[in-house]
Amino acid sequence: MSSSDPAALLASWDDQQAAYIADREGRFRIMVELLGLACGDQPIIVDLACGPGSLTARVLGAMPQARVLAVDHDPLLLDIATRALRPGHGDRFAVLDADLEDESWPVLVADALGGRTPDAFISTTALHWLTPDGLVRVYAAAASLLGAGGVLLNGDHFRFDGRSPALRHLAAAHDDATQRNAHAAGAPTWDAWWEAARAQPGAAPLAALRDDRFANRPAPPATAVDFHLSALAQAGFAEVGTVWQLLDDYVVLGVK
Repeated sequence: MSSSDPAALLASWDDQQAAYIADREGRFRIMVELLGLACGDQPIIVDLACGPGSLTARVLGAMPQARVLAVDHDPLLLDIATRALRPGHGDRFAVLDADLEDESWPVLVADALGGRTPDAFISTTALHWLTPDGLVRVYAAAASLLGAGGVLLNGDHFRFDGRSPALRHLAAAHDDATQRNAHAAGAPTWDAWWEAARAQPGAAPLAALRDDRFANRPAPPATAVDFHLSALAQAGFAEVGTVWQLLDDYVVLGVK
């Protein structure tokens, strides 16, 4: 992998993430298919905490008339996403640097959309970095920006808790086996990928800014799927449900 090639960095990110998320492409596939079914073939989609653009890339590739606003607060990942995806997708793709922990982010999204109403909010393996109360606020803000029939899709690990000890054990063992097999086949580890990303020419200032922004944000406690379903309902989604599951890896759906 060339540390200066954004497309190679994105592909390597996909390999790295697939080591930690079994059937990651299956999760992506159902999310993209549901977007097409719920939003038609010309949707306006907001990808929350987009990272280097994995899910956005799948949406843009599968839906040639879709437009995606990719939102993140990590300047290094946003830079990779911009350089990897803009050449192939032009003005169908835009990025926004916004902090989901800051309550001003919905205003920034609305401004970036130029008054257009989004058809969907999507996210994958990202919103677990929010505190539980922060997650509720994000779900509520997304609901407030959607029109009637708009959807939110969130794919992530929603960990089994003390109510399900056997399932929690099996899910952890499955994760361990997935990681062992992927790393034995050559997938980079989380630390190795970040070392390569930070080694890009010109990446040092972005990495320093990233470190400063996230220095005092420890990982919050894990949340179970029923918390997310309740939070979506509390946020104002008229219908909520689980649309995909592999052990403790889910896609949840909220319909406005």
